[in-house]
Amino acid sequence: MSEPAVRPAPAKARPGGGTWAFALFVTGILALAFNLRGAVTSLPPVFPELASALHMSSLAVALLAATPVLCFGVFSIPAASLSRRLGEERVLLAALLLLAVGLLARGAWPGVMLFPGTVLAGAAIALMNVLLPSLVRVSRHMLAWQVMGFMGLQSLIYYSALSWLPILLRDRGAGAVHAGSLLALMNFGNAVTALVAPMLAQRARDQRWLIVATVTVSAVGLAGLWFAPLGGAAAWTLLFGLGQGAALGLAIYFTAARAPDAVTSASLSAFTQGGGYLVATAGPLVVGFLHSVTGSWTVPVLAMLVVIVFEGAVGWQAGRARALPAAARA
Repeated sequence: MSEPAVRPAPAKARPGGGTWAFALFVTGILALAFNLRGAVTSLPPVFPELASALHMSSLAVALLAATPVLCFGVFSIPAASLSRRLGEERVLLAALLLLAVGLLARGAWPGVMLFPGTVLAGAAIALMNVLLPSLVRVSRHMLAWQVMGFMGLQSLIYYSALSWLPILLRDRGAGAVHAGSLLALMNFGNAVTALVAPMLAQRARDQRWLIVATVTVSAVGLAGLWFAPLGGAAAWTLLFGLGQGAALGLAIYFTAARAPDAVTSASLSAFTQGGGYLVATAGPLVVGFLHSVTGSWTVPVLAMLVVIVFEGAVGWQAGRARALPAAARA
């Protein structure tokens, strides 16, 4: 009887290697998220000083505010193709370098590179936002349009507020530092509910009442920022941020929950982000235009409140417990 073959013992993993790898991964993700946010949020609080120093018109400031969102919509479309052709790691590394170049050029030579640097940074952020394997064909289905519409409208409100909320607050008497701090508070509220909302959504049969709560909180917070006394701005800003963060969390959740498999989810996400950010591009431009024409923030705020109502209507449809058919795969 022959002896059984002796199998080599598996090699031992390096002690602590998994822990260090995980720690580095989490650190990298947090650092990336911080820099992606800062690349967009750093300009609005100093728009008045920037316009004065560079002699920019109100139209130029509005175009600058809309540029990152436009880049998100345009450059998210080729991201999946680049990922398939070059590999996600290479595209991610190139995007990080592109982001660094854009931000450095914008800061070093603002007179010449303000817009080009912002375009480079916006393109890099778009690539890093998506990096998905395919473009969607689920566009034939109304549900895909509803999810995209909800993503687009909530993004329109967020980027409109991101661009113009500091100016609105400064027009009400807040200083530059105070306005910037309130914007940071809004983003803190975003971060909290963007994580909590998907967990709540996962426990619900459908998400329609979460949509109602989300848009209600957003609308109340936004209305309070303009119509209520400035002394309560911190509370209204936080409330508005919580509503907007929940909307973003639900929009991202829908890209997974409304798809039958990972491939369809990736395609739906690409369609949602590409189309949604193109919708959102109109927000900063229209809000800036309405403010320039009327000389007041009342009409722009009312227009944003109307958009929030439409966001709720589209979200009510996207929040129903349904899924795209498997044949919708890209």
